[in-house]
Amino acid sequence: MRHLESKYIGVAQGDDVLFSDYEDGGEMWTGSGSRERRHSLTFREAFKSPPVVHVSLSMWDMDSATNVRADVTAEKVTEKGFDVVFRTWADTRVARARIRWMAIGEVFHEDDWQDVY
Repeated sequence: MRHLESKYIGVAQGDDVLFSDYEDGGEMWTGSGSRERRHSLTFREAFKSPPVVHVSLSMWDMDSATNVRADVTAEKVTEKGFDVVFRTWADTRVARARIRWMAIGEVFHEDDWQDVY
C-alpha cells in the first residue's frame, strides 16, 4: 500500500482513444507488425510526486473470428504524465481501443515553499 504524506490530494482522469486501425488497415487490425501501442499522456497539472495511475479499457472493438487478447498498463509514470501501453499477441485482431485512466497523488498547495508555478 502506498501512504500519501500530503493533506492535499489530487485526482486527474481522462478517456483517450489509443488507436483506430480498422479504417486504414493498420497493424493491430491486420495482425501483422507491431503488437504494441504506446501513447504518452500529460497531466494538466503536475503532481508533487509520481501518482498512482489506474488504466482500463473503456472500449474495444475486436474481430470475433480470432481470440480476444489484450493487456493495458501504465508505464513510465512521473509527476507530469505517463505512458499507456496496449499489447496483444498471436492472431488477435483489434480494430480500435479506448482507455479510461485515473491518477491519484500528492499535489502542491499555494502555501508550499517550493516554486511550483
